[in-house]
Amino acid sequence: MKIAFIVGTRPEIIKMSPLIDEVKKKGVNYILIHTGQHYDQEMSQQFFTDLELSQPDYNIGVGSTTQGKQTAVMLEGIEKILLNETPDIILVEGDTNAVMAGAIASSKLHLPLGHVEAGLRSFDKTMPEEINRMIADACSNLFFVPTEESAINLIFEGINPHNIHITGNTIVDACLRNLKIAEKNSNLVSKLDLGENILTLTIHRAENVDDPKRLKNITDALLELNEVTIIFPVHPRTRKNLVKFGFYDSLEEAKHIQMINPVGYLDFLLLLSHSKLVLTDSGGIQEEAITLNLPCITLRYNTERPETVTAGGNILVGTTKKVIVDNVKRIISDTQLYQKMINAPNPYGSGETSEKIVEIILKSYNDRKLIIKPSEEFISHDGWYLQKIDENINVSEYETNNNNSLIRIVFDADEVKYPHPLLSLKNKTVIIDRFNSKIS
Repeated sequence: MKIAFIVGTRPEIIKMSPLIDEVKKKGVNYILIHTGQHYDQEMSQQFFTDLELSQPDYNIGVGSTTQGKQTAVMLEGIEKILLNETPDIILVEGDTNAVMAGAIASSKLHLPLGHVEAGLRSFDKTMPEEINRMIADACSNLFFVPTEESAINLIFEGINPHNIHITGNTIVDACLRNLKIAEKNSNLVSKLDLGENILTLTIHRAENVDDPKRLKNITDALLELNEVTIIFPVHPRTRKNLVKFGFYDSLEEAKHIQMINPVGYLDFLLLLSHSKLVLTDSGGIQEEAITLNLPCITLRYNTERPETVTAGGNILVGTTKKVIVDNVKRIISDTQLYQKMINAPNPYGSGETSEKIVEIILKSYNDRKLIIKPSEEFISHDGWYLQKIDENINVSEYETNNNNSLIRIVFDADEVKYPHPLLSLKNKTVIIDRFNSKIS
């Protein structure tokens, strides 16, 4: 068996690192394709070295350019590699242009695709990441979703529940794996002037840093939060716009704000582990924060990680100055609230996600479910049906007894339930997908 990993940015490499470890541990053959979306060659090589990973087998070296050109170059390069390597399954992670290009290339070549971190939705199509993740899910064959909420997103989009696997998120595995490396190799924390109340800040999203009104609101909030020491690794785009709109000097002059150059992943992970809370507009940091038992305040009006909010470890504050300031002060001063946030249950698992994913892939391969070929049987769709179930039967038993039916969605009163095989259907309403002959 051969697995092809496709990565293009730091978050993808980070989240794939424990999966690559697990594949190597199982003795499975694999290739690593790096699109080079954010790196020059030297930086890319160093990042893999820092994470104690082997260098990629292929580096397309697309670099940063327009969305269309970047996607086209990656699509052409990935297709050429896949035709040459013919892997048994391709794995992509997340929602970048590399993910979208890998998904389209795999689909057009009729090669099975597994999407790690499938099913995330912000329900905001102005975000390019939302389109990328939706396209990836449309092309995928195996869906490795972090939570039941993500799984429900997919079943409402018509994905077969049998192909959806709730595994947790590899970010947990990655944090546990890479924090050990950071503690061994990073010396960033010793270089900084840190007190007890450390707030780590990251802002980089276009809707925040390209909008002068939003950026001013965030800047004014930071200047008022002088009860904490703010460590601010400044993204190049953010720095450029802070200067452009005239906000940079006031932040630099503030005694409680330390503006530093962007730091490497391992340095940043260690910084998070020493912080009291984090203020961010990043999706990935929302996941890392709850994994590290770190209260998170998110400078956005929506999130594709709603589980972190539901769990109690994350608060959405948007970009209004008063709301930002009030929430930071409240978390710092309210001991009960702070303890509740740091003890929020992690919805993404306990660090066994990579093992689960590899086991599912190996079983699918051994069961010959990764072979994509045209149907040789006459199968047509009979329709969708809404039915109330009165008998004491679970999902698996129902589908076995009605082998031309697939239970798509389960309603328990007004609550949607994911159709787990052992879920009891008694007194529940279901949406059934029926065919005119047996389905596999």
